Amino acid sequence: MRDLVARTLKAERVRDGLISVAFVGEPTISKMNREFLSHAGSTDVISFGFRRTDNKSPVIGDIYICPQVARRNAREAGVAIKEELARLVVHGTLHVLGYDHPDADDRAKSKMWKRQERILDSAR
Repeated sequence: MRDLVARTLKAERVRDGLISVAFVGEPTISKMNREFLSHAGSTDVISFGFRRTDNKSPVIGDIYICPQVARRNAREAGVAIKEELARLVVHGTLHVLGYDHPDADDRAKSKMWKRQERILDSAR
C-alpha cells in the first residue's frame, strides 16, 4: 500500500507527503460516510486531504478503506480483491491530491479515473 501511495505521489510530481491508510469495518465507514459526507450506507473508500499552505509544504491526508465493501466490488467487477484494494489506494491518494469525479456511472470516463488506471497499469 505504501508503494502505491508513493507511486501515485511521484506520478503527480509531489515530493513530500504524509498519507495514512487505514482499513476499517462497515459500521465505521458507514458512520464516517454519514457524518462527513452526508451519505447513507457504507462505501469503499473515504479520503481527507488537508490544505497545503504552498506548493513546497508536504501533502497530508488520510485514506479509509473498507475491505468488506471492496471485496463485494471486486466480485461484481470480476477482479481480484488485491487489485481492487490497490485501485482504492490510488483512488484515495488522488482524492487527497484534489482530484474529483462525478458520482454517477460517468466517473469511469473522468480525468481522475483515467489517471488512476494509468498509475495502476504502471504498477503491474
